[in-house]
Formats: sequence, C-alpha cells, structure tokens
Amino acid sequence: MIRTLSMSGITLLCCVTLQAQEAPEKWNLSWQATSIGQYHGTFPSPYASSTSLQSYPERDVSLTTTLFFGLRLTDNTSLYFNPEVAGGRGFSGVNGLANSSNGELPRVATAEPKPYIARLYVSHDFSWGSETEKTESGPNQLGGDRKVNRYTITAGRFTLTDFFDNNRYSHDPRSQFMGWGVMYNGAWDYPADVRGYTWGWVHELHLKDWSFRYASAAMPRTANGLRFDRRILVNRGDVVEAERRWAVSDHAGTVRLLGYANHSDAGTYADALAKPGLPDVTTTRRNGTIKRGFGINFEQEVISDLGIFGRLGWNDGKTESFAFTAIDRLATIGTSVSGKRWHRKEDTVATEVTRSGLSRIHQQYLEAGGHDFLIGDGALRYSCETIWESYYNARLFPGFSVSFDLQHIANPAYNRDRGPLWVPSLRLHWEVDKSTFTKH
Repeated sequence: MIRTLSMSGITLLCCVTLQAQEAPEKWNLSWQATSIGQYHGTFPSPYASSTSLQSYPERDVSLTTTLFFGLRLTDNTSLYFNPEVAGGRGFSGVNGLANSSNGELPRVATAEPKPYIARLYVSHDFSWGSETEKTESGPNQLGGDRKVNRYTITAGRFTLTDFFDNNRYSHDPRSQFMGWGVMYNGAWDYPADVRGYTWGWVHELHLKDWSFRYASAAMPRTANGLRFDRRILVNRGDVVEAERRWAVSDHAGTVRLLGYANHSDAGTYADALAKPGLPDVTTTRRNGTIKRGFGINFEQEVISDLGIFGRLGWNDGKTESFAFTAIDRLATIGTSVSGKRWHRKEDTVATEVTRSGLSRIHQQYLEAGGHDFLIGDGALRYSCETIWESYYNARLFPGFSVSFDLQHIANPAYNRDRGPLWVPSLRLHWEVDKSTFTKH
C-alpha cells in the first residue's frame, strides 16, 4: 500500500546558485490529516471467492494523520521522526484488485485507528564544491542551502518510496492519483511491512544533472506481514536507481531507471502447480528465493501549467507476490494540468490510464484456483486489469484541499468474467506547518 511525500532523498531539477548561503533551518514541524471516502456499486460477477472484490455495493472511509518532525543535529546531519495514526476500511478487506483504489489504506485486518511509528531515521551529507541549491522547508525536509555535489547516507525506518520512483505528477495519494499501481510502480514489489514501511539504509550520490541511489532494506517475514525477517544476510530487498534531469526551454524533465532484487522466504507458482490438489504458493516457501524486476519512470513539463508522465514495470513473475501487490507487468501514461489557466493556480486536474498484467505462470496459478494474499477469484479468464483514473484537486483555503476522484476498472484482478465497475471517491486533506505552530 501505502504512503509518499517529498523527502531529503528525492531530488528534482533545481537551479544552481553561487549566492551567499541561506541560514539552515534548525528544526521544523508539520502535520497532515487525510480522509478518503469511496463507493462502488454492483457489477457482473458469475463467481467470487474470499479474496475477490465483492460485487454488492460498498461504501468505505479511510483516515490517516501524521506528525512530521525534523531536527538538524549538525550542519550536515538531520533526524526525522513521524508518528502516525491510520484507520478505516477498504473495499472487500482491501482484496480483489491488483491496482487497489485507495493508496492511503494499508492491508490490515482491523478498521480501528492504530498509532505507530512511520519514520525514524538519520540522514548525513558528505558534500564538496561551492555550488549550492535551495531546499524548501517541508515534511521531512529542512530548509536552507545545500551543496549540489553530495553523497548522502540515510539509515533507520522509512518507506523506500520516499527515495525511489519519485514522480512530480504521480507520487502522493494524499493530493494526486490514488491507485496503488500509479502512485508507485506497481511491478516493484518493494520491501515493506503491511503498512508500507521498513528498516534499512539508503545511499545517494547527487550531482548537478544526475543522481544515483542504492538501498538495502528488511523484507517481511511472511507475505503482507507486520514483522520483519531478521536474517538480512539471506533475506532482504536491494534496489538501485539512476536519475537523469534536464530542461528544454526551461521546462524540466526527468527519467529514472530502477532495478531490484528481493531475497525472501517466498514460494514459486511453478512449484505450487507441481503439487497435487488446489495450488497454494505458501506451501512452497524457501529462504533466499529471489525475485527480480526493473522500472522506467519519466516526467516532462510541456508548458508551465501542463506536464506528462509515465511508467513501465516488469518483474520475473515467478515468485509469489510478497510485499506490495500482485502486478508483474505495468504500463502507465498520464497528464496533469494546474489551474493557472482558470485563475486557480493551486488546483490540479489530471488523468491517467494504467494497464497491469501477469506472467504466464502466474496466470496459470490463478486459473487453477490459487490465491495471492490479495487477489484470486477461484478461477480466471485472463485479461489485463485496466484502470482509468481522473481527479480534480481544489485548494479551498491555505492548507486545506478537497479532491473528487473517479476510477473506471476493467477486468478486476485480471478476470474478464468480472466487472467493469466505477469507483467515485471524495478526498479531504488538511496540513499545517511550523509557522502555524509558532504563530503568536
């Protein structure tokens, strides 16, 4: 599932300056709350199972609230701490869709709000050269000038999507697209617990036009699990990314290439099919099973108030879906327009189409009646799961916005025997920062 914000490890194209350095921000504090209400009606469904999207009408609401605290320990070292509360229900227990419709919902068994630590990490810059760039104050990002050329090490608890697979137009389900497979690359089965967080470290080399990243992080002990596997020399997730930035007539663009290898106590679909009876991938788990994949992510500002973006994703599709969602192939294309043209520059309207697919062996496993941890109808007539999502995000006053989102879902869980359906959503988002807390 789960979450994303602009983090210290995420870098967009910035202007380089040789001006006198701005005094670094010593600390900051901000807070957010997001609530999403969703509905779907009846749709064709000749059969279903316990992990299917149920065909009767469902109305569900989610709520998250997060406190973001940043503290500069030394000139180049920062500490970030995010306590969080999340609660609410998703459609059918957050089952039945590979590209699930609400990126704010974890796959937990209870709807009651639960407090937990979302992030607790330290980040240190080793920097050189005289060129600096301005860093804006924000959640998990201290303001001030920062050296353009730097090597950053981050260690602690975080979500890997804070640092990898960023996209200006589609990365935050609290203000942008809400689908799991479009807010991040759905084919990246990124290491995380059931709430989307992990423990590990991230290394980043940042230069004027390039960034290179590497991370190693803990995998869950079981698929969709809350506890982590401590055998990190055997089971862990490794991810690398190269990022290239440019500008065409002052319009910024970026491409990112991502690769990953997950080592986990996971099963394989071929081994499950080789056993007699109803296939169950969980009975074939072995330590050190490797799942590999890659992704491509691009964004380009076309004019000052319009941009386009897209993602491609692939993984080998042999190993069970383990940490994020059941997508082996992914293609996304979309566009985002700011409200500047109609004199509402803080508003955004955007639309995208995402097609998700499975490997052939994964299809055969579901056709034979197998289940992943969030999909499986007991049978399958395969077709790509295709979701068209559009939203309008309106800022009503500083810090508070309302969004209307509409998703059309064809072939839920890759099954052409079921669906299509429409999912309208209403999202409320409120955020305040340090200036509010310190105002006299």
